[in-house]
Amino acid sequence: MATTITSKGQVTIPKQIRDALNLAPGFLVDFAVNREGEVVLHKVGARTTRKPDRFEAARGKADVKWRTDELMALLRGEG
Repeated sequence: MATTITSKGQVTIPKQIRDALNLAPGFLVDFAVNREGEVVLHKVGARTTRKPDRFEAARGKADVKWRTDELMALLRGEG
């Protein structure tokens, strides 16, 4: 199973390998080189947790229902 290294040094892990290790997006993996010089891929564990979006808690919480034209008039000092 050959794959190409990108200019950023990235490779795609072939599907057969992902399936064999039960890997999914977000899982941690570890690379090692054994005594024979072969690269060994190990599944480290659970999926990584993404940093929470700092705006997520506020999203959808505004209780003022502005119409666009009313808001623009206020911002322009027309109201």
